[in-house]
Amino acid sequence: MPGSVIGLVLLLAWPAHILLMAFASWGGTRPARRRKATAPRPAQYWIIVPCLNEERVVDRTVLAAADLSTPSTPVRVLVIDDGSDDDTGVVLSMIVDPRIQVYRRTAPHARQGKGQALNAAYRYIRQVTEDSGLHLDDVVIGVIDGDGRMEPGALDTVSEYFRDPRVGAVQCRVRIHNRTHTLAALQDLEFAAIANAGQTLRDRVNAVALGGNGQFTRLSALASLGDNPWSECLVEDLELGMRLHLNGVRIRYIPQVAITQQGLVDARRLLRQRTRWAQGNLQCLRYAPRLIASRRIGNMALMDMMYYLLAPWLTILGLVAAPVGLALAWSSLSVATVAATVGTLFGTMAVAGLFWALVHRASLKDASLMRCLTAGLAYPFFLCIGLAATMRGLGRHLTGRGAWAKTERLVEETA
Repeated sequence: MPGSVIGLVLLLAWPAHILLMAFASWGGTRPARRRKATAPRPAQYWIIVPCLNEERVVDRTVLAAADLSTPSTPVRVLVIDDGSDDDTGVVLSMIVDPRIQVYRRTAPHARQGKGQALNAAYRYIRQVTEDSGLHLDDVVIGVIDGDGRMEPGALDTVSEYFRDPRVGAVQCRVRIHNRTHTLAALQDLEFAAIANAGQTLRDRVNAVALGGNGQFTRLSALASLGDNPWSECLVEDLELGMRLHLNGVRIRYIPQVAITQQGLVDARRLLRQRTRWAQGNLQCLRYAPRLIASRRIGNMALMDMMYYLLAPWLTILGLVAAPVGLALAWSSLSVATVAATVGTLFGTMAVAGLFWALVHRASLKDASLMRCLTAGLAYPFFLCIGLAATMRGLGRHLTGRGAWAKTERLVEETA
């Protein structure tokens, strides 16, 4: 009986959460409500591009980041070469642009994780800003991964959000630029439709999460966290967002501005990536007591954050409860009943996938209906990869394994 109750709760919670996010997503492409601007635009943007063996993509990324600069939004690009042993250094040395500088880290300081590379860049930028006489409130640091791209002029919209003095950070919408591949199209469905809906909802309750790509934060907000705003957590971006929320920093989500990144087209590499994310999520669970005790976190924001942090554990609980329940009731169930149950589960996931495929098609209109429907029908298998990653992440978390090999990029055209 307890297993049946747990299963029923999980079965009802998932579609309820999906419907709530879908309702929020309908307004996701419209400009979000903003308080009347009372502060000037940021005087300086710094774009940090952390690189570790990014020879296949870094040239296009760095040049695209520099091209974000306009007379009203000046940009300087700081590339962190974190001990690359491929031709990343050679590629970077061929780029001659006064807006771009390369910060090379060597052993024993290099390859200590993305968070440590970002911290080194942050301390350098803070020192340069203090030496220049600029106020930390007037400088914004953006993070763009080695495969990330934003369209020129995107920072004009970002700057409008920062004209609200309460806003200390913003997160842009994430897209996949090689989405012609079915697996990459599934990731675009996840980021551009499902995650977009969730972030739009979080924006309304002040619970926006920061991502590793396309995050922009005031230098003063980072300085409030000390010399190391980013941590060694496997999802340093998510943890940074929670620490900022605990400090009372307002984070906004911008669905109108997208940053594109390279999707994984190999299931094994995707499983490895999602295992790291799942393990990082479990690491962040230690913040639950502080979030609950904080008076700066509203009730709705707390509910969303706790749901996000507890989701892997609830998933594992459901994975354990389902086979146990079936085993206990096996003598009274026919093979046809079990098959029907499994079929219903996959059917429910397929319906959810098709629903989000239609949301993607209706809101973005940049993929054919057939491609969207194909991704929607493949959604149950995509979820199965996520479930397997959650189990692997739990195993690694319980056994104390935290080392990770970097995911290899795909070859792209040179800039």
